[in-house]
Amino acid sequence: MSYLRHALTRHSWWIAMVWLAIGIISATQVVVGMAALGRQLNWVSLFFTTAAAWLIWVAATPAILALSRRFPLKRASDWRNVPVHLAAALAISVGRIAWSAALEWAINPIQDPNPSYRTMFFTMVYMQFHTGLIFYGVTVAIDNIVDSIRRLARGEAEAARLASELSKAQLDALRRQLEPHFLFNTLNAISGLVREQRNDDAVEMIAGLSDLLRRVLDDSGRHLVPLAEEVSFLESYIDLQSMRLGDRLKVTLDVPLELYGSLVPPLVLQPMVENAIVHGIGKLVEGGEIRLTARESDGMLSIYLYNDGPGLSPAIRDGVGGNRTGVGLSNTRGRLVTLYGAESSVELRNGEPAGVETIIRVPYRTVA
Repeated sequence: MSYLRHALTRHSWWIAMVWLAIGIISATQVVVGMAALGRQLNWVSLFFTTAAAWLIWVAATPAILALSRRFPLKRASDWRNVPVHLAAALAISVGRIAWSAALEWAINPIQDPNPSYRTMFFTMVYMQFHTGLIFYGVTVAIDNIVDSIRRLARGEAEAARLASELSKAQLDALRRQLEPHFLFNTLNAISGLVREQRNDDAVEMIAGLSDLLRRVLDDSGRHLVPLAEEVSFLESYIDLQSMRLGDRLKVTLDVPLELYGSLVPPLVLQPMVENAIVHGIGKLVEGGEIRLTARESDGMLSIYLYNDGPGLSPAIRDGVGGNRTGVGLSNTRGRLVTLYGAESSVELRNGEPAGVETIIRVPYRTVA
């Protein structure tokens, strides 16, 4: 009974509308057909009797749907449920004929000598019994199709949810890989200051590192942040490195204000600058310059990072060997692929006339 109550509650309105529409169409066809033959009948009674005969399906359809849920016919092993549906189809077909015969016997829309109800009933059994079985089968088939579509939609939604969760887990794993790398490199720099007995600079660097770590933790739940926040974080990181490198580090930032609202992954700039410092200008006794430029064109945000340190060897440039790229660049590539797929790219190349240039391209999206 719970299946029947659920079906009646859930489907009653659209079931009534569908069968009422079928009844009106059928009654209209009968009336028009009889009129075309030149018959003189009580058209209102004929229309009502024909349309009302279909209303039995308004009550029968929820029961059919309930049986379809309770005794499904979706798999080969469900053949045991066939007798249940066959018995239900026979009962509903007989009930429909009994209802139609009762209407015609009581109203007599044809206005001919009215036969007995028994004669009318068995005449309809002979002429219309098969139609009830057909409508029962069609109703079960439609219910199975709709249920399959719903299950497919739920499966696709669940697959999309799992893919989203997997993507988020991958991003979180990459971020957890990047944060210790950033921390350890900075601690090594602080250790270098202590060994050089530059204690005041070491203390300031520790304070600056504490502030940076606080900002990293605050952003840990976001996978995209405004470029303005990334630039601000990068400036703090550059200040931190300047305590160690002093005048050996020269940095130029060229990011137009109109691009500050564009969205980028957090910690996407700092690893690139760290890579340029460690593998580039950090190897030069006199130090060097880092230039960061951002431009937007054709729906893409391009970030160019240039340092005038040693150029790339052919093996590293072609991506077949070496450790020049480090954790930062490989991590950035992985995060961009997870977030943007083939729409993003990270390119490492020798600069002109010297140095190394890293180019990051991502779809241009802005804060809503």
